[in-house]
Amino acid sequence: MSVSTKTPSRTARRTWGFSESVIREMTRVARAHDAINLGQGFPDFPAPDLLKEAACQAIRDDVNQYAVTWGAPRLRTALEDKYRRVYGMEVEGDREITVTCGATEAMAAVLLAVVDPGDEVIVPVPFYENYGPDAVLCDATPVHLPLEAPDFHLDIDRLRGLVTEKTRAIILNTPNNPTGRVFTREELQAVADLAIERDFLVITDEIYEHILYEGEHIPVATLEGMRDRTITVSGFSKTFSITGWRVGTIVAPPDLTAAIRKVHDFLTVGAPAPLQEACAVGLESLGPEYYQEMVDKYRERRTILVDGLQSAGFRCAPPAGAYYILADFSEISPLDDVEFSLRLTREAGVTPVPASSFFHDPAMGRNLVRFVFCKENHTLEAAAERLRAFTGAGG
Repeated sequence: MSVSTKTPSRTARRTWGFSESVIREMTRVARAHDAINLGQGFPDFPAPDLLKEAACQAIRDDVNQYAVTWGAPRLRTALEDKYRRVYGMEVEGDREITVTCGATEAMAAVLLAVVDPGDEVIVPVPFYENYGPDAVLCDATPVHLPLEAPDFHLDIDRLRGLVTEKTRAIILNTPNNPTGRVFTREELQAVADLAIERDFLVITDEIYEHILYEGEHIPVATLEGMRDRTITVSGFSKTFSITGWRVGTIVAPPDLTAAIRKVHDFLTVGAPAPLQEACAVGLESLGPEYYQEMVDKYRERRTILVDGLQSAGFRCAPPAGAYYILADFSEISPLDDVEFSLRLTREAGVTPVPASSFFHDPAMGRNLVRFVFCKENHTLEAAAERLRAFTGAGG
């Protein structure tokens, strides 16, 4: 006698509230309609030749078996040098660095290693869509901290009101996805002071650390008193335009790293060995000029898309970091964000992401969609022209 797979009792309760990634779903929708995909954050331009050649060379050199579970020695050494050189932060690669299968696995491994059932994890809103489910996988409760629109600053008094005896950690993403907000030193210091006062961890997602147009990127771990209570997640997907390589990083105090490595081992064993070698080459060989040129090109792309969106009738502002634009379409259409995104894909041939996927209350994102500009200039120019034609602003 067969049992229906739709019966909820056949699946774990922790998954019942999950949905598939809206971001990845919109990529499938874009492909189905041959639309310009400005939904998912992957470049349509090549990675640096240096990295590609280094990966090929590593494979030719038979670097094809398991690397050290928590990261190839060469890569961890290169990361030590990077954190010392860029941030003045001393990191011990053998005891404080873990290399993972992307920053997505890194965040899951971190939470599973440091959060217990019944704990609370504070998540600023809007958020990258994985943070809440990661907390739920730990049988913890995500507690949502709305950032203050329109500039999405962090209200420390509001945060203080959310901290309880159950608070285990806060997740900070700066530069931020989806808002492009770069938290200021004052905001981060206020969070740090509260974390010390109330004894909770700060988990930072710094994957966009080098994609910065205004302000400065400040690793929370460099603030006084925070080295021992900060877990820093980052990686190479965005900086080196290699989102498919899945090489992420975690820097944490030794006792937390020991727990994180155990979880990472059981989740994935290790990140791809030849690609770790190539990322090490990138860190060792690409100098300041590479990072400056990358930012200059992204700034140019930002201008193209912001101007295109505004001329098509969207309300938006240039982000200070990362490569996302949250755009208000309420003056263009009365539809909700999901229906508008689908219509834009079908009729305009441009695909965004419905912003409700970045809010715990979908109504908060009802009039917003997120566009990416990690695309070639001509791709963004074509998208802008299609959007103007769709809204009747083309001439």
